[in-house]
Amino acid sequence: MAAPSPAPLPDRTALLRGVRRLVVKVGSGVLSRGSFTLDVGTIRALAAQITASRSGGRQVALVSSGAIVAGVGRLDLKERPRSIPLKQAAAAIGQGALIWTYEEAFAAHGVKVAQVLLTGEDLRDRSRYLNARNTLFTLLTLGVLPIINENDTVAVEEIKFGDNDRLSALVASLVDADLLVILTDTDGLFTADPRRSPKARLIPLVRGNEAEGASWAGAPATATGVGGMASKVEAARLAGASGIPTLIANGTAPDTLSRLLAGEALGTLFLPDVERLAGRKRWLALASRPKGIIRVDEGAKRALVERGKSLLPSGVQGTLKPFGVGDVVSLVGPDRAEFARGLVNYTAEEVERIKGVKSSDIERTLGYRHSDEVIHRDNLVILNGGER
Repeated sequence: MAAPSPAPLPDRTALLRGVRRLVVKVGSGVLSRGSFTLDVGTIRALAAQITASRSGGRQVALVSSGAIVAGVGRLDLKERPRSIPLKQAAAAIGQGALIWTYEEAFAAHGVKVAQVLLTGEDLRDRSRYLNARNTLFTLLTLGVLPIINENDTVAVEEIKFGDNDRLSALVASLVDADLLVILTDTDGLFTADPRRSPKARLIPLVRGNEAEGASWAGAPATATGVGGMASKVEAARLAGASGIPTLIANGTAPDTLSRLLAGEALGTLFLPDVERLAGRKRWLALASRPKGIIRVDEGAKRALVERGKSLLPSGVQGTLKPFGVGDVVSLVGPDRAEFARGLVNYTAEEVERIKGVKSSDIERTLGYRHSDEVIHRDNLVILNGGER
């Protein structure tokens, strides 16, 4: 497929000048150099670069893979575990080694670190999301470097993020980051597989959703990696949905992070095409798990997407699955595709009773009225393209 059409490259130096808080994600392939043991030299070099990047008051949060790889090495396994129990055991053994290696590396620069382990449920639940956010902000304010990883020791399929690329995008949104940097073992996003095609070329800039269907995003390059480039492109898309740019670059090359933050044109820069969402709407769009579904007609969908209106009962056609007041629900149109999410003001049973009626008739129908809206615009976010 054809690569994205050429576009003027932005001034990276100017873009990075305004970065006051960033999230750095480093993958297992970088930390282990493709082996089943942590490469201490790589971690020490990363610590030096992150320390330098914090100069001038800039805040950094680190999302780090590597626990399972470290555990595999200590267990003398020949390959990455495939079963959940064995992954959990390897993570339990390896997480201590990983954080100890980081603590030693950063101590040489006088930087204190904190271990933060998260599961998907920690961010899908609104109160736990806010607790995690408050903890991270407190650590950053204290000058402590949060080192964040998925809690593989307790994670199961239902609550896994899938990989730390997605987690890094969620963390970037969680802490209101100005930039997400993903350090991997390839140079960035290419037009084809650079390991196989001599014609493959690096794509330096992606705007909005240009990467979709126009580039190569394959499996991990090493046996120790998890997500591959596809998950990194998805992470960039998720971060972009919050208005956060992403840089994907080769973390195995010397001083990559320092060179990126100095404005050097390394890797692939993903620029969002949407405005930065407010905090609650970021959570709704990226981290929440809907409890139920509300079907709306085409007129209501247009009013929500094109005119920024609230969802009124007159535009509701029906519900799927039970939900309560204050729950997150998905909104689907006549095509049954999800286009929005919001915090609902009525239960599923109540919505079924008032569907199709005017707001002025809610009290006559129910005998009471919580709100004129089924979902207020302030508690609703449009997906796939952000606010309009």
